[in-house]
Amino acid sequence: MRVAIVGATGNVGTALLRRLAVEPSVTSVTGLARRPPPRSREPYDDVDWVACDIGDPASSDGLRTAFAGVDAVVHLAWLIQPSHRPRLQQAVNVDGSGRVFRAARNAGVDHLVYASSVGAYAPDAATLRRPETWPVTGIPTSSYSRQKAEVEAVLDHVEAGTDMVVSRLRPGLIFQGDAGAQIARYFLGPLVPTRALALLGRVRPPVVPLPRGLQLQALHARDVADAYARVLLRRAGGAFNVAAEPLLDTAALAGVLGGRPAEVSPRVFRALAAATWQARLQPTGPGWLDLAMSAPLLDSTRAARVLDWRPTVSATDALRELVEGIGDGAGLPSPAMRPRDPAAARLAGLLRGRITGSATRT
Repeated sequence: MRVAIVGATGNVGTALLRRLAVEPSVTSVTGLARRPPPRSREPYDDVDWVACDIGDPASSDGLRTAFAGVDAVVHLAWLIQPSHRPRLQQAVNVDGSGRVFRAARNAGVDHLVYASSVGAYAPDAATLRRPETWPVTGIPTSSYSRQKAEVEAVLDHVEAGTDMVVSRLRPGLIFQGDAGAQIARYFLGPLVPTRALALLGRVRPPVVPLPRGLQLQALHARDVADAYARVLLRRAGGAFNVAAEPLLDTAALAGVLGGRPAEVSPRVFRALAAATWQARLQPTGPGWLDLAMSAPLLDSTRAARVLDWRPTVSATDALRELVEGIGDGAGLPSPAMRPRDPAAARLAGLLRGRITGSATRT
């Protein structure tokens, strides 16, 4: 099997490269990224790299050329930052995804796999686990959620006009230690003392303030990569929810950080997020909190039944590994996954009004 991965240098892309590297039936992997990584280090060494910016309208021809002769395309690329440039995010995430889908169809690819998200689903106030039939309309106040839902609608249109197998994975939050520095850049910004997280094993906070009623689902990047590999190997079409247990409620989240939960009104957190985001003191807009508080809980039964998929790492262990990775500034030798930037570089980015440095397109 010959596989092309768009966005192969980020959190999930790196994990998928590692998973496919030990799969005998995968004979070649083509990686597409705006900034290809050095080819001298694993897991990037045994990959045919193509530089491609899917946000550029001129990329369509390059995508079609890169997809010629491959059996499957996995589309993982997504622009989370800079969050203050919504037109750029729309150009990459929605318009760029459409280019990827149409290029795969026009190149005669047999199987297209798209990285959707729990964020694509409509809001849900219940505590029931929802299957893949839950409405895919997004959460209106979250730009991430709206765009994920919009891209699924684009994919519906492409799928209706082709006979290629189309698959969509809708995972919860995806953690691994090697993504520590990347996730800190995306969601915490340069003013948060991430090095202090390395001290949590010795100095535990007495309380951890968290939004009242928060419940999250997560899984390890290694497990989501295994789900992608199983979808590819079985040519399994349709949508698949994937998440690990247990639910990360306020008690579980505070427990990983070593303290007791102090539940605060979500309105207080939202107001604080909005004010600091507008002031460009941190990169996470209030829509992310809306998404966290409103997204449905995922039922992963279909993935277990069709793919024989089960997570090997608990959600709490995946979170614990991520927290350690953030504290250590962990990363990998790719532009998207680079280790923690020096303090001077982070503060220079803040002064320029660019919380996460340059726009990251994996």
